[in-house]
Amino acid sequence: MPIDPSRRRALLLIAAGTAALGGCVYRVDVQQGNLLDEDDIEAVQIGMTRSQVRFLLGTPVISSPFHPDRWDYMYFLRPGKSRRPIQRWVIVQFDGDVVREIQPDVPVG
Repeated sequence: MPIDPSRRRALLLIAAGTAALGGCVYRVDVQQGNLLDEDDIEAVQIGMTRSQVRFLLGTPVISSPFHPDRWDYMYFLRPGKSRRPIQRWVIVQFDGDVVREIQPDVPVG
């Protein structure tokens, strides 16, 4: 059964429109963890208390009961239009209630 030329034209127009709109996909930015400002990370000094670190960097993403003297701050952002994520990982080590060591640029694997 042959297709009416006007109907064929309408189907081709719909198919072309669908194909053109397929490239217009909105991709949402995916953000997780603590947004870490470079100035705030540099402000953390050895000898600061836990409450001072929490004031500067916020609540840590990971605070393990197995490692009570270690706080991990992680940040992950995948911009919707980009395939390459932005990742940051900072570890703060404590000796009791006082900062013992700061690892500002831990490689994210």
